[in-house]
Amino acid sequence: MKPSAILAALAISATPAVHARDTIATDRPDFVESSNVVGRSRLQVETSLLLERDRSGPARERLVATPTLLRYGVGDSFELRVETDGHLDGRHTEPGLREKARGYADTSLGLKWHALDADGSLPSVGVLLHADLDSGSRAFRGQGVRPSLRVVGEWELASDYSLGVMPGVGMEGDEGGRYRYGILGVVVGKSFNERLRGFVEVAMPQIAKGKHGGTQASFDIGGAYLLSDTVQLDAMFSRGLNSRTPDTAFTVGFSFKL
Repeated sequence: MKPSAILAALAISATPAVHARDTIATDRPDFVESSNVVGRSRLQVETSLLLERDRSGPARERLVATPTLLRYGVGDSFELRVETDGHLDGRHTEPGLREKARGYADTSLGLKWHALDADGSLPSVGVLLHADLDSGSRAFRGQGVRPSLRVVGEWELASDYSLGVMPGVGMEGDEGGRYRYGILGVVVGKSFNERLRGFVEVAMPQIAKGKHGGTQASFDIGGAYLLSDTVQLDAMFSRGLNSRTPDTAFTVGFSFKL
């Protein structure tokens, strides 16, 4: 999700591509989405708490958000999606200045298509089309409707490892007008047992020219634990890889499937 200061914390692509229909497979906490859909007439709720911190010279910024994703299956291969970073509490401090901003993030409407099951060396493939709407509070509202398209490929590897790759493109707006940006995420996951999974990834939610905020990149590490086949707890720590990305981010999440 944009704005660019927020590292969305979505997807656990360590989930095997071939999964029992009644077992939860989430699109969090990592950046790379899962290629799976939730299944016909199933509702899945993925919610979390996110804390970001950034420092640039004497200036410090902190952001607390509540990213939430609702997924509803309209068939065996499609799902409808409503996503938001929820309630936002931002603070900016530097010598002699303290600013606060509270409100709600924009909402995104989307569709996911599970296009291909894994078969031999072929990956499980998902296609995601989203549109961020300028629906949030003034302090956090984007400019107009901002579409994005992402394609996810997931491979199951030996020794319970997995690989996920997610390229994409999107459109955003700033003071210089509308611009296109690239998206890329690569994640390596490991299933330790039937309940516990972990991952490491490199996430680039925006690949753009410097005049539009430049490229954002982070290194993420985290995992997820299944309390039951339909309830999951997860966590992720993120470290920014350049000055355009928040220094650190930490998220904890709770997801369930009905």
